[in-house]
Amino acid sequence: MVDSLSGLEPIGEGLVQAFYLIVSLDPTIIDITLRSLLITFSAVIIGSLISLPLGALISFNDFPGKKTVINLIQTLYAIPTVVVGLVVFMFLRRIGPFGFLDLLFTPGGMIIGQTILVLPIITGLTISALSGLDTTIRDTIISLGATSLQFFLSVMKEVRFAIFAAIALAFGRAISEVGAAIIIGGNIQTGTFWGSTRILTTAITLETGKGDIALSIALGIILLCIALIVNSLMTIVQQR
Repeated sequence: MVDSLSGLEPIGEGLVQAFYLIVSLDPTIIDITLRSLLITFSAVIIGSLISLPLGALISFNDFPGKKTVINLIQTLYAIPTVVVGLVVFMFLRRIGPFGFLDLLFTPGGMIIGQTILVLPIITGLTISALSGLDTTIRDTIISLGATSLQFFLSVMKEVRFAIFAAIALAFGRAISEVGAAIIIGGNIQTGTFWGSTRILTTAITLETGKGDIALSIALGIILLCIALIVNSLMTIVQQR
C-alpha cells in the first residue's frame, strides 16, 4: 500500500513547486503564462465578435436547412483540437493557400487555431440562449423602432448571463487545449516573447515527456489557478 502511494509523490512535489514558482515570479513561467493568456484572450475576443452576431443571425432568421446548420454547429463542440490544428496547419504551411502570411509557428497562427476552436461553442450557445428569449421582449424592442444594432445589443443584454457562461466555457476550452497549439505553434522557446510559441499546455506536454512530472503538475496547477481567477472575475461581472 505504501509502495503504491509512493508513485503519487510527484503530486505533492508539484504542489510545492507550483507555490514556489508563483511566489518567486519565475521569469520563464511568467513568460509562458502571459503568452498563454494573450493568445487565449485574443482568440476568445475575436471568436465572440464573430459568433455573437452570427448566432443572432441564425436564431432570428428562418431559412432552409436551419436545423441542420444548428446541429452541425453543436456537433463541432466536440471537434478534436488536433483536427483543428491539422486543418490550420494545411492552410498556413509554406505551400498552403495562406502560406504567404508566414503565420505558422507563431502566436498569430495559434490565435487563429484557438479562434476556430471557440467559434462553434459561442455561436451554438448564443443560438440556444436567444431561442429561450421571451418573444414579448423581442417584439417590444422592434416596436420601439430600434435599429438593427440597437436590437442586437438589447437582446444580448437580456441573455447576458447565458452569453457570459458561453464565453467562460470557450475560454476554458481554448486555454486548456494542446493539440492545435503544438501542431500550429510547434512549442518553440526563443529569447523573445513574440518569437516563442510555448504556452502552459505545451510546456506541460514537454515536461511530461522529459519525465519531470512534478513540474508538469505545477504548471497544471498554475493553469487551473488562472482559469479559477478568470471565471471568478466573470462571475463578479455577471452579478453586477
